[in-house]
Amino acid sequence: MKRILLFLATNMAVILLASVTLNILGVGSYLTSEGLNLSSLLVFCAVFGFAGSFVSLLLSKTMAKMSTGTQIIDQPRTAQERWLLDTVKELSDKAGIGMPEVGIFNSPESNAFATGWNKNSALVAVSQGLLDRFSPSEARAVIGHEIGHVANGDMVTLTLIQGVVNTFVMFFARIVGYAVDSFLRRDDEGEGGVGIGFYIATFIAEIILGFLASAIVMWFSRLREFRADEAGAELASRGDMIAALERLRSEYEAPSAMPATMSAFGIRSGGKSGLTALFTSHPPLDQRIEALRNH
Repeated sequence: MKRILLFLATNMAVILLASVTLNILGVGSYLTSEGLNLSSLLVFCAVFGFAGSFVSLLLSKTMAKMSTGTQIIDQPRTAQERWLLDTVKELSDKAGIGMPEVGIFNSPESNAFATGWNKNSALVAVSQGLLDRFSPSEARAVIGHEIGHVANGDMVTLTLIQGVVNTFVMFFARIVGYAVDSFLRRDDEGEGGVGIGFYIATFIAEIILGFLASAIVMWFSRLREFRADEAGAELASRGDMIAALERLRSEYEAPSAMPATMSAFGIRSGGKSGLTALFTSHPPLDQRIEALRNH
């Protein structure tokens, strides 16, 4: 129930933010009696494309906590929690960022994630399974990897890329929709307005273009994993980072149990091959290990 309410609240926030922004900019309808107003259409798509990305970014910590059941450590109750807090503090200071919120999520798989709207207001969470099975040096390297994401500003950069992609998907989908509607419209129907063909064609075009554009977003997501691995090697040690990735590889052949909405934030996700590899958020662990060894 909480997830449904959060989903509805997020979409309402996007619509409200976009509507207010469009009013401030004085942007009217992009459909006129003379056809598409491309300038208004571009602004409309940019506002809605970036509004969704930035609202999601601002709510990312709340959404992450709810989707994974992460319990924030305010006062450590065990030696393990104390070690986790101290390690995050040490590596955050070394990376030059503010102390993130630290949490543990109850999952048997070994995984971790970081999210947040800026470098000094982040969340770093580690699964109980990882803490139980990884050696302290391996777990420290994983934490270094996640702090690397924060220090590199990956969440903001991914948001900007997603906003640009959203903008152009919406923009070109509506151009396609208008072209199809104009082609199907009979001459005796006159000019002005659009028919149902516009909405159907736009909907189909958004699905197709969105699917293709997601390859761009996933390409950046894979690239940032290599950068975060390198950050983990620098903050902890190269040997420990390689050892942590090797342990992940040895533990998992099955897809990750991380919720789909969080899969891009974890240190690992299910491996894919062939064409589907273009749409996965993480490179194969073999490639990541090889990249660290060859650096």
